[in-house]
Amino acid sequence: MAGKREKPEEIVMKVQRVEVLQGQGMSVAEAGCQIGVTRQTYYRWCRQYGGMSRDQLKRLKELEKENQRLRRAVSELTLDKLILTEVERGNF
Repeated sequence: MAGKREKPEEIVMKVQRVEVLQGQGMSVAEAGCQIGVTRQTYYRWCRQYGGMSRDQLKRLKELEKENQRLRRAVSELTLDKLILTEVERGNF
């Protein structure tokens, strides 16, 4: 059964919350239960978002959007170039 997907901002906050709870002497399993995730999920989130602040997460999202936009522009320009070379050869 698929569960609810948390947003990256929520994940960062939960990872930080578990770190605080661990600092207070709780185990990872107990802290995970308190925030509502399994130990495996917590470790996966740590691998993916560990040590990241909200500002860094926002910057990462911005860079991913910019990268996607640039990839789309490059693919459109490549397609235009291919069309123009075919027209130049007379294969239209």
